[in-house]
Amino acid sequence: MLFSGTKVSDLSKTSIIIIVIGLLIVGSGAYLFMEIGDEVLEQEKFAVDSAASNAVNASQTSWLSTSMGWITEAGSVTVITIMSIILFACLLFVLPYSKWVAIYFAVSMIGISLLTKGLKAAFGRERPDLLEQYDGTGFSFPSGHTTGSAVFYGFLIYLILISPLTKPAKWLINLGLIVIILLISLSRVYLSVHYLTDILGGLALGFSWLLICIAALEIMLWRGRRKSLTN
Repeated sequence: MLFSGTKVSDLSKTSIIIIVIGLLIVGSGAYLFMEIGDEVLEQEKFAVDSAASNAVNASQTSWLSTSMGWITEAGSVTVITIMSIILFACLLFVLPYSKWVAIYFAVSMIGISLLTKGLKAAFGRERPDLLEQYDGTGFSFPSGHTTGSAVFYGFLIYLILISPLTKPAKWLINLGLIVIILLISLSRVYLSVHYLTDILGGLALGFSWLLICIAALEIMLWRGRRKSLTN
């Protein structure tokens, strides 16, 4: 069980909903990623990238640039890695979750890191600007800040969803986490270290991988509950 006192039947319904919605999002995300990736390999230019770049150039201000610089750090490798280690330790030793939750969280974070690095090398897309100050080095597609943020903060959304918090609290916290993911993603475009299509591809890849891991976790937890009831 995830939490003491939680009904097995309720969790089963939640599991089914999460898995069904997850599969739909995975299918849509995979299609979007492949469509963008195919055009990237052919070195096609995207009208949406030009439009985003023009919008950014028209909205440049000192205070917004400073804010975006701070926001983008919330999705940096250093910050995400440190927070992931802390969350993993909490899931394993402090919070009343199954140990499988900690294991699948680790799998999701390590997996997205390897996927992102491999795909960046495979596509080899050059960045709009190389800015080491904002981790704007290496290849561009998909955005690593976006994939890492989608999986890390997305897993937090899942943890809140299955927690015993009240529905209003869940909505409020998860809405805040969604805003964080979107702001981190958009900050990469604003700072001119990624194209908008890098961000869209990163979101598609990140959420698809996250939901695959969550679906596998839910199936594992369901099998464990079913086994414990039959013993």
